Amino acid sequence: MNNYLYRYAVIAALGGLLFGFDTAVINGAIPFFTGYFNLTDTLKGWAVSSAIFGCIVGALLIGIPGDKFGRRDMLKVLSVMFMISSVGAGLSFQLYQFILFRIIGGLAIGGASVLSPMYTSEISPPRFRGRLTMTFQLSIVIGILLAFACDLALLDTGRDNWRWMFLSGVIPAVMFFILLFFVDRSPRWLIKSGKYEEAARVLAKLNPREDIIKLQNEIKDSINTEVISHIRYLFKKPYLRLMIIGLAVGMFNQMTGIAIVMIYSSDIFRAAGFSTESAILQTVVIGLTNLTLTILAMMLIDKIGRKKMLLIGSIGMSVFLAAFAIVFFFNVGGFLPLIFMISFVGCFAFSQGAVIWVLLSEIFPNNIRARGSSMGSFSHWMFYTILLFIFPVIQKAFSDTRGIGFVFAFFSLITFLSFFFFRKFLIETKGKSLEELEKDIENEFNH
Repeated sequence: MNNYLYRYAVIAALGGLLFGFDTAVINGAIPFFTGYFNLTDTLKGWAVSSAIFGCIVGALLIGIPGDKFGRRDMLKVLSVMFMISSVGAGLSFQLYQFILFRIIGGLAIGGASVLSPMYTSEISPPRFRGRLTMTFQLSIVIGILLAFACDLALLDTGRDNWRWMFLSGVIPAVMFFILLFFVDRSPRWLIKSGKYEEAARVLAKLNPREDIIKLQNEIKDSINTEVISHIRYLFKKPYLRLMIIGLAVGMFNQMTGIAIVMIYSSDIFRAAGFSTESAILQTVVIGLTNLTLTILAMMLIDKIGRKKMLLIGSIGMSVFLAAFAIVFFFNVGGFLPLIFMISFVGCFAFSQGAVIWVLLSEIFPNNIRARGSSMGSFSHWMFYTILLFIFPVIQKAFSDTRGIGFVFAFFSLITFLSFFFFRKFLIETKGKSLEELEKDIENEFNH
């Protein structure tokens, strides 16, 4: 792995850091801006999930400008949107202002969730693609952990502490914007756009020991301008089945309940009897667990394979989600809620968390990669939004902690069912070039 390849992947992955930071920083701020804006439970659900409505739109629409202007240049635009969102949310004095700027941040998150891993996948050779694309997920985890740490550090900064929590997001956004000027454009996008000389230079930088002419020709041969130009091909063989799998992967990722854990864990621990400070501290422990298991998954993904990791994780997560549900059904105290939640997060980080963005950036052919990844990410954010919005309402509908128990029992069942979906419909993608994968997938699905 040469320096160019490593550097480009790390810089692109900073989109994941902003993704993780922006979605998680609201965790510690919830009780404080809820009091400031005097929110009902319904308005609280809307305030928390508003950014994710932006994510849905951003993920759904980013494929078109990503194809037209390129992955790198659109990431620059998204980094500016992150800055605007952080400043605007932190300086809001009315709820509508707060929601507006959170939606802007959501548009950036949705776009980054498609373009950052796609860029990394398109620059990476097969033997490194899994771990390099996983730098995006690692950055998400680091961003979440940084957000939790910032929330904890800023907890005692006065009644405007929630403002500082949001404003702190400006720093990584500025860093991302500046560093993007030090990476080249995606060679596969360059070839698709007819910029062959520039593509050859970038390929030579990233693959110094490869036959660049052969590699370039393989990419050219995989591109069909007719398919690129017309959306109707997304609904024909073999692309339709790929689109359905992408949508299902995004759905199952969120139906594990990971969004509820990462956004509402402080509220959940308070419901279990912990103080606000203790609840936020335990959330930091969860963030550390997420980081540790993500690093382990990053080391093993190109050895174990994507499909096997998903199957292992589905079983582990369903068991610990069921155990977590039982804790709240029977109001079990002590540290069991923390133990089960840490175990669940560890299983998620090693499986779904590690694999989803790698898989969505690999399974779609060059002709539809931006649009296909966009649809998979759209599914992810759609279910993310629904769950974040309804969780406070479900929790309030019960006079005790049974509401939380019912929610996590449902997550356990769906996660268990995902095991059978992954086993039947996914093919292993490790160790093959994107063009080889494209041929394998077309042969499999046409057959």
